[in-house]
Amino acid sequence: MATFMYEALNAAGKPQKGQVEATTTEEAIQRIKGQGFFPTSVREQKKKTAGGADGTEGEQKKPKKKKELSFNFGNVKPKHLTTFTRQLSTLQDAGLPLLRSLQILEQQQKPGKLKSVLLDVCEDVEGGSSLSEAMAKHPSAFNRLYTKMVAAGEVGGVLDIILQRLAEFMEKAQRLKRKIKGAMVYPSVVVIVAVAIVTFIMWFIVPKFEEIFRDFGVELPLMTRYLIGFSNWIAGKNVGQSIPGGIFIALSPIIIFVFFKLIRKATPGRAATDTVVLWTPVFGNLIRKTTTARFTRTLGTLISAGVPILEAVLITRDTSGNYVFEKALTKVHDSIREGEPFAEPLREAKVCDAIVVNMIDVGEETGDMDAMLLKIADNYDEEVDVAVAALVSLIEPMLVVFLGVIVGAIVVSMFLPLVNMIESLQQGGAV
Repeated sequence: MATFMYEALNAAGKPQKGQVEATTTEEAIQRIKGQGFFPTSVREQKKKTAGGADGTEGEQKKPKKKKELSFNFGNVKPKHLTTFTRQLSTLQDAGLPLLRSLQILEQQQKPGKLKSVLLDVCEDVEGGSSLSEAMAKHPSAFNRLYTKMVAAGEVGGVLDIILQRLAEFMEKAQRLKRKIKGAMVYPSVVVIVAVAIVTFIMWFIVPKFEEIFRDFGVELPLMTRYLIGFSNWIAGKNVGQSIPGGIFIALSPIIIFVFFKLIRKATPGRAATDTVVLWTPVFGNLIRKTTTARFTRTLGTLISAGVPILEAVLITRDTSGNYVFEKALTKVHDSIREGEPFAEPLREAKVCDAIVVNMIDVGEETGDMDAMLLKIADNYDEEVDVAVAALVSLIEPMLVVFLGVIVGAIVVSMFLPLVNMIESLQQGGAV
């Protein structure tokens, strides 16, 4: 009999480690479950001899494949990871050995972060590590959600099915993100072009009119004086001004972005910004629906994969992306650990619509929680599509009205002194 090292969760969701004697991995898993534990990682303890590793005397180790010299920073792009997951799922479903599947996918990757990570994963799997353990060493590529689902698939012997569910989950998340980004392209371009045009008018055109008005000695209306003052600030012509205001306008997106990131580094900053964003008119409703769709789909996918409910709630909390939802899911986790229902703390937090809480309550009662959560996610994905379309249709007329008011104000401010100048010229000619 062989010795198997295992990591598992007990009934309270706390991690446990140990070892069991068994002839096969399946038998080891059954023995661990017989002890009341849920295994998350099971691997055979390799026996080493003086002659060589793994009990094979005189066996020479294969030379490791040299890594290509490359500079890889940041995380793996979600698009590339989604494609890799779908391809690995297809290869596993076709019955190809895991190591061979990983080697094939590593070889077809272009030089970059993902290729380097897959090379390390292949080496670890070849050395006896499980796939989830090898992936967990690279959090920049495989997050906690990913590795826990893979671990559940390995323990249950359904890695191909879990990878397929994971690929579908990631594809839907990417599709939703593309829709929201696509909806923001048009208004963003319009605002950038409008700001550039108005800045140009203020910097070059308005000063020309100011010179004309000064030469003719025209008395300027209050509206025109404000406009000229703003123009002088943009061009840096005010007394004591060292930096043109146009530079601040050009750098304002970068300044706002950096300031927002710095605020969110601290927990109070995250709490404040996420709360304000959720209660923002129009945008808040869209973000609330998007976050609800994400957390229900994540939790439903994890539960259907066989991940224990307490572990699944913690993973969902850490990947929800919103502090308000994280706080609510923490209360849900504590409630389940104390033996209380799932839906009640979620209802008290008031972060989701009543229909969401009621559907979760029904799913908890019927024992079909995962299917109910995925139905909620599908429904909210459709609602997000409708909300995005409504937002786009609302933004377009608002931009037209906003730009019309700005351009109209500039035109009126410039033409009022011209009217006064023409009237004074006519009166002078009549005299």
